[in-house]
Amino acid sequence: MADMGAFRDAVGAWAAGGPGGPAADLAARVGVRAAVLLEGPSDREAVEALAARRGRDLAAEGVCVVSMGGAMSIGRYTELLGPPGLDLRLAGLCDVGERRFYDRALERVRAPHRDFFVCVSDLEDELIRALGTDRVEEIVRDEGDLRAWQTFLHQPAQHDRPRQQQLRRFLGTKKGRKIRYGRLLVEALDPGLTPPPLDDLLTSL
Repeated sequence: MADMGAFRDAVGAWAAGGPGGPAADLAARVGVRAAVLLEGPSDREAVEALAARRGRDLAAEGVCVVSMGGAMSIGRYTELLGPPGLDLRLAGLCDVGERRFYDRALERVRAPHRDFFVCVSDLEDELIRALGTDRVEEIVRDEGDLRAWQTFLHQPAQHDRPRQQQLRRFLGTKKGRKIRYGRLLVEALDPGLTPPPLDDLLTSL
């Protein structure tokens, strides 16, 4: 049976220059109605973790959560998945510094902006602020990353940075770490402390 993972893979291949037929066929077979466009896999982990916490199965609802491999890919994905392509409903998150690229891409394909929500720096920053730095450091310790964190803090470049910025930078220093913590930080949130962009995105779907 076709599934949402197969559709997501077909979209990735299409975005990389492959044929669009497989994605179009799978969209019809799977019943895809919406695509959530996210910069990277850590954002996807966070969105899917929050959906699971709230008892939602986005794939079963016809929602495909897509990691674009970078914010500059937004133009390509809106063309493929928006009105000029598969004509899916589009939603997503973007960082405030990249909002103009998203606005331009959505305007070009005549897709609405209402379901795109803006993070101040990025989603990791939103999650760290929501949890507080002490709680995030507890998670780092519980995950066995305390020694790596302490070593990181001794780097001269980190000495004058606020703790929040240090944590945000630390999450991106090792391949796969940001992805893993995208889920862990969401799972640690109190229900009433979900960052507004993430909460608004899931509510909109």
